[in-house]
Amino acid sequence: MVTISLAAILLSLTQVFAGEADVVDAGGRMGADGTWRFDVTVRHDDAGWDHYADKWDIVGPDGTVYGERVLLHPHDNEQPFTRSLGGVHIPDSIDTVTVRAHDSVHGYGGKTLEVDLDALR
Repeated sequence: MVTISLAAILLSLTQVFAGEADVVDAGGRMGADGTWRFDVTVRHDDAGWDHYADKWDIVGPDGTVYGERVLLHPHDNEQPFTRSLGGVHIPDSIDTVTVRAHDSVHGYGGKTLEVDLDALR
């Protein structure tokens, strides 16, 4: 009984100490069709399937989510890692977006980055 309890405590501590997912780099470019492609680098101390960075998204100033990249597996041995998302429709009236990452334990809350779309148009 003590062994099982100790194992449960250690597992929960591992999940807590892995921390939140941070966006460490983000860039974008507008395609000829007017949609955007974003390349986003995330850092998170993934700890297997129990605690890993599971998505990132592109959010407008009013909270509208314009794009979401779901991450289908942990990246325990690939940190930081970069993934891309294309075909993102963002109105021309939007000047900046925020890129935020999400993990399976803490949700959102790590470091975000703001991308100045005007500078990339």
